[in-house]
Amino acid sequence: MANTTQNNIDKKRKSMKRRRRIKAFRLVFVLVILGLIGTAILFVGFSIYNAGSRVYSEFAEMYQGYTDRKTARVGSSDPKFEGYTNILILGVDDSERQEADTIFVLSFSNDTGKSRIIGIPRDTWISSRSNSGRIGTLYSWGGVNLIVREVSKLLGVPIHQYIIIDMATFAELIDTLGGLDIYVEENMDYDDEAAGLSIHIGQGYQHLSGEEVQKYLRYRGEKLGDVGRVQRQQKFIKALYAKVLQLDTIPKLPAIADIFRNRMETSAEIFDSAHLANVLRKMSSDPPTTLMLPGSENVDGAWVPNVAEIESRIGELFPFQDIVIESVAGDADSEQFGE
Repeated sequence: MANTTQNNIDKKRKSMKRRRRIKAFRLVFVLVILGLIGTAILFVGFSIYNAGSRVYSEFAEMYQGYTDRKTARVGSSDPKFEGYTNILILGVDDSERQEADTIFVLSFSNDTGKSRIIGIPRDTWISSRSNSGRIGTLYSWGGVNLIVREVSKLLGVPIHQYIIIDMATFAELIDTLGGLDIYVEENMDYDDEAAGLSIHIGQGYQHLSGEEVQKYLRYRGEKLGDVGRVQRQQKFIKALYAKVLQLDTIPKLPAIADIFRNRMETSAEIFDSAHLANVLRKMSSDPPTTLMLPGSENVDGAWVPNVAEIESRIGELFPFQDIVIESVAGDADSEQFGE
């Protein structure tokens, strides 16, 4: 009996030892698992931190590059023009030299969406310490940065963005919109075999295709020459502006956006998207105010700017007090002049 009791006691002791060992093993196992999980969490967290640091560093580097490019293009910011977005639009020809055939500045008031257009004749004479010649030729040898700087100095306004479009893309854009209705002020008949240009458009209201609009804008009549070209460009922009605001343009927006994204050169970058989208969202239905660069034609056919009148008219187009008045009254409007 005593032996049986002792055996039972020994069995219980062994069982308790085995249970303690199992508990100890389980505890060690749990601690090991928790250690592994903790190590994994630390590793993932560290990896995410490193990746985030790299992304932030790359983003900061990208933004710094964007800021440097913007400063090089626009120069130091002028607080007087903070209420405006000024876009230089260049239509370049298809010649081997690829000169700027159409030059104008499209400006929006950021708060009201009202727009203004300043047309610059391609034969405008530029004379400065570093550059002299007709402004249309500057693009062929100095590129867009040069012409941006010269237009900015000429007008006394900063150029925030630019868009460059060639003739083929321009015609495609107009055709995508479905053509334009324009009143042609005179019979246009002109042939230039060397340039491969043949223009024959009758006087009166016409529905013009992209190619015909291109010819309408390039035509130089004997009466007004380059001045007539700029006036037609301004008339075209008004017609295009009205066309874009029509409801039937909405289904065509994806195709138009594709042309802008893949067929045009622009200074706008991803960092400009929110601002530009907000400006375009506020586009006013009022027709743009237009101005042709004040000046006169000299004996060589060049357009000589009238500096004093340019300063006066630009002051009327960009009334800086509007930035305050519009925010208070919401009704301020610049004086309307031009066409």
